Amino acid sequence: MCAAINNLYCVGRNYLLHAEELGNKVPAEPLIFLKPSHAAVPLDKAIIQLPKDAGQIHFEGELVLRIARDYVPGMSVEELVDVMALGLDFTLRDVQNDLKKKGLPWTAAKGFKNSAPLTPYIAFPDQDELEATDFVILKNGAEVQRGNVKDMIFSLQKIVDFIAARYGLGKNDLIFTGTPAGVGPAVTGDSFELYWGERLLGTCLIG
Repeated sequence: MCAAINNLYCVGRNYLLHAEELGNKVPAEPLIFLKPSHAAVPLDKAIIQLPKDAGQIHFEGELVLRIARDYVPGMSVEELVDVMALGLDFTLRDVQNDLKKKGLPWTAAKGFKNSAPLTPYIAFPDQDELEATDFVILKNGAEVQRGNVKDMIFSLQKIVDFIAARYGLGKNDLIFTGTPAGVGPAVTGDSFELYWGERLLGTCLIG
């Protein structure tokens, strides 16, 4: 099981090319939604069961921050975050599109069980290493997504400050920081490998 998680925040549309590929407007401020903590499951050679009768499911690879202490205004990301992981934000895309049309919340499309698998944690690197290292998602052995904090619309500092001011931010909160372009369908039998640079952090199979 994943270690204790309090709030699980997610940032939507934080990469320009991803917003464009889904036909969404680029937000003027961070777009924040939540998943239940029960959505988080280990992404460590796991077989992950996803809904079979809810339409198309999309994967979204992301850099995930774990908050180590309660936020105090003025704190830097480096002071707040002790470790990070990579994760997959699974989305019921047909359900989400229907909810958008009706002006309803996204919870049904984003918060289902097993919708937030994440790899084992690694130490949170300094800014130079963050900017020098891409995270990469392979699907069935082929690269489908590549992201870097340099390409985020909103920086990690902006994200933590925004969440803390609007919603609160404390120890054992997680933040999925947004997905780059390349999202696509995930179906039974698909395998995923998540890399930090050349380092394989986790794998999973869709059951």
